[in-house]
Amino acid sequence: MDKNDVKNFLAEFKANMSAFGVIYANRDKNTQTLADLEITAKFRDNVLSKLTIEDYCQGPLTNDQFGTSPMWVFGATVKKQEVYIKIAILPTKSFCISFHISDHPLKYPFKNS
Repeated sequence: MDKNDVKNFLAEFKANMSAFGVIYANRDKNTQTLADLEITAKFRDNVLSKLTIEDYCQGPLTNDQFGTSPMWVFGATVKKQEVYIKIAILPTKSFCISFHISDHPLKYPFKNS
């Protein structure tokens, strides 16, 4: 995986997000994170819109849960907590499968040390 692949994915994800919004998977873990971090759904949208190449962790991964579009994993720090973010692009829609406090430390191959 190289930076251009991640850059292109993020550009398409954000363009779809800007035009059509984001669909979020209805998962207890995701909902609980909004409550635990005391953030709104709008704040979560803002976190996704600001993802960068440096936030990339892994992907594209095979999607066996929500269609066939590849899934990508990113991480972001929200209120001093590392948040695990798994996203995909469905036809004309941006989709967020996971947005929850990370269960384990994430690795960021493009983050400058």
